[in-house]
Amino acid sequence: MTRDEEKEVLDNLENEGQSPENEGRADEMSADSPAGNDEMAPDAKIDALQMEVVDLRDKLLRTMAEFENFKRRTARERAELIGTAGQGVMKALLPVLDDFERASRNGELSEGISLIYQKFLRILGEKGLRAMDSTGESFDPEYHEAVTEFPAPSEEMRGKVVDTTERGYLLNEKIIRYAKVVVGK
Repeated sequence: MTRDEEKEVLDNLENEGQSPENEGRADEMSADSPAGNDEMAPDAKIDALQMEVVDLRDKLLRTMAEFENFKRRTARERAELIGTAGQGVMKALLPVLDDFERASRNGELSEGISLIYQKFLRILGEKGLRAMDSTGESFDPEYHEAVTEFPAPSEEMRGKVVDTTERGYLLNEKIIRYAKVVVGK
């Protein structure tokens, strides 16, 4: 707690009539009143006030720490939300991207449509979309969804992805679609 904060706590205590200056007056008033004998001794009052200051300081520090954690958590959640804000739109565009890929593999795209497809891929890439390359990689259930198992063409392909039936995609390094693959057995 800074000195300014300590001063503020002491000022608040003074405003409530619990300051050391008011203690003398309280003793004078209590001596005149019939219940004045029940009052605490000045040393006991100081000890009680010091304990209260320690408790209030502890509460303040805990509240400040809690608020800092809240700010960090909120900033992290906001950054994550901004990073994946287009996830729904990207998921909706993936079937269109698949159709473009199938048509491209079959040679059914004209030159103009092929240019549009390349531009489409570039724009999606700039927005954080990245295709997973799965064929030939080791099967990883974190990234792949096994559609079926197929006898491996060679011993080194055992436990690896033999074919990809549907590409997987990452949006800002977060999986938005798992790759559907055939695994070598």
